[in-house]
Amino acid sequence: MITDLGRIGNRETPVVLAILVFEDLTMAIYLPILTAILAGVGFLGGLQTVGIALAVVTLVLVVALKHGHRVSQAVHSENSEVFLLNLLGAALLVAGIASALQVSAAVGAFMLGIAISGATAHNATRILEPLRDLFAAIFFVAFGLNTDPSSIPPVLGWALLLALATAVTKVLTGFWAAKRAGIAVPGRFRAGAALIARGEFSIVIAGLAVASGVVPRELAALATAYVLLMAIIGPLAARFVEPTVKAFRKSSRKPKASEPIASFEA
Repeated sequence: MITDLGRIGNRETPVVLAILVFEDLTMAIYLPILTAILAGVGFLGGLQTVGIALAVVTLVLVVALKHGHRVSQAVHSENSEVFLLNLLGAALLVAGIASALQVSAAVGAFMLGIAISGATAHNATRILEPLRDLFAAIFFVAFGLNTDPSSIPPVLGWALLLALATAVTKVLTGFWAAKRAGIAVPGRFRAGAALIARGEFSIVIAGLAVASGVVPRELAALATAYVLLMAIIGPLAARFVEPTVKAFRKSSRKPKASEPIASFEA
């Protein structure tokens, strides 16, 4: 979304990406805890699961910071086809290992992306972009196939409340983080609006909870309605927040009727 709006070079973009990375790293710890709780694992088993998740996250971060160039060299190839196969093979390998260690497979693949850096990361982004868009479309097709439209209206009110609550907190988070980075007001609102869209982890969490039988199936319908709302609200908010802020600031600077109008020389 940031790329499509031409904001990849904006000052607030690193702030947005940093928050998103922190969220994904948090989920790498949260999902194993949730899985252990839903599976009825004891206290020691839960500690073991959390310990494994923390160890995996720490290991990947150390590798990314200290040996990222070696990971990049391992997957890089001048041949684009070989490079693509190397990337996909490495992603599947790391995701499989992460899943075996009770860490989310998606988070494992995400960590591989962190470890790849420099020109290799730039070329990988260019090669994987068509596949990213294709798999995103396939994800929503599969999501739609598992969605019963009749289950959405009963939970739509709660989904709207959740969407409002999380949208407001996201905007406040982005605004505060961008302010700490010394970014101007329009950039702060852009950062907040860029964080509104969300979905995949909401679906994963609801799916795990429903599959365990701990919560009713209405939770899956609620997650579905919520994700659909955020998928619509997020991009629209990111697109129109800057013109709205500029229009508001311009209107607030208009002189009052009682104020003198500046002279032509001024």
